[in-house]
Amino acid sequence: MDPRDNPYVPGAGTPPPELAGRHEVLERAEIALTRIQRRRPSKSLIVVGLRGVGKTVLLVRFQSQAEKLGYQSVLIEAHEAKTLPELIVPPMRKLLFSLSLTAAAGDKGRKALRALRSFMGSVKVTWNDMELGIDPITGTADSGDLEHDLADLLVAVGEAAAEKSTAVAMCIDEMQYLSEKEFSALIMALHKVAQFNLPLIVVGAGLPQILALAGESKSYAERLFDYPPVGPLNAEDAGRAIRQPALDMHVTFDPAAIARIVNVTKGYPYFLQQWGYEVWNIAPTSPITLADVELATSNAISSLDQSFFRVRFDRCTPSEKRYMRALADLGEGAKRSGDIADRLGVKVTSVGPTRSKLIAKGMIYSPQHGETAFTVPLFDEYMRRTMPGTDWKR
Repeated sequence: MDPRDNPYVPGAGTPPPELAGRHEVLERAEIALTRIQRRRPSKSLIVVGLRGVGKTVLLVRFQSQAEKLGYQSVLIEAHEAKTLPELIVPPMRKLLFSLSLTAAAGDKGRKALRALRSFMGSVKVTWNDMELGIDPITGTADSGDLEHDLADLLVAVGEAAAEKSTAVAMCIDEMQYLSEKEFSALIMALHKVAQFNLPLIVVGAGLPQILALAGESKSYAERLFDYPPVGPLNAEDAGRAIRQPALDMHVTFDPAAIARIVNVTKGYPYFLQQWGYEVWNIAPTSPITLADVELATSNAISSLDQSFFRVRFDRCTPSEKRYMRALADLGEGAKRSGDIADRLGVKVTSVGPTRSKLIAKGMIYSPQHGETAFTVPLFDEYMRRTMPGTDWKR
């Protein structure tokens, strides 16, 4: 097949040609967005899942849904190097100026810009080393307490949106990188927004540890957020994700070829795209056969090892890599922390700091108390490939 016509798109956050198996969560987002727009109570939404399940793709789709409904939206990606205030100031500045341009700026629009200026001073954030060029508003978003100031800011933004008969969607990716203090402040802010019935919603995405973060924050986090889980696709949806893009190009798969791809990828969307991409480039003609898939598998694994897996592996220290190798040595799925320590030949208390750092980096999470699992599907297989033998135990 001609690689120039390859319809598959392996890549972080890249929309697949066929977004299979996500109708339910997209419908939940549509309902929440519509209710908020109509000034009816609704929870904000955080999709939760492992790497490679398409959370970022869904978040971008949520943003598109919001904008089609007439929302003003911002898309933010949290990460370890920046605080939440640093992340939200630039897009919020752009959003508020956009609101001001939709018509002559009203009182609420001017107040929101002044509140943003106050917030910037409170949290010591500048925009390209320049201030907004407007005066702050005394007594609003200027206390120096993130919980109070973020609430003041989002209420002002919600009021400005209501004044323009629109709504605001804050789309936040990688939410597990927020600190407990930041997540708590966001919850407090949304609580205040809900009290005033303002048209502002947060739609986010995060790894499973976001659930623990929510539990450690304010007690009413569950009343403000829904946490729909996003996992691998079932066999039918996974098959459609592979089959339909090819059919659109007048290419077919033998059923055995589809079944093999679904089995080896375990239905994870990122991996489905990788296998589809590789087998398309290898297959000489249609239909694509099981033999083509077997030939493509080594290429797919090699590509993942060099990119998807490697970029995460390289962020870890030698002691963290040894911990992950010990986890991988125990096989697939969640394992007891004590068993991992036994594999390393140390006491469980001595590896606690290493485990905590790996959780903070988004490499592992705790499905239940005392358990540990990879956030990256098939990472146990990669660890055994990249650190073979038993030298890692030394």
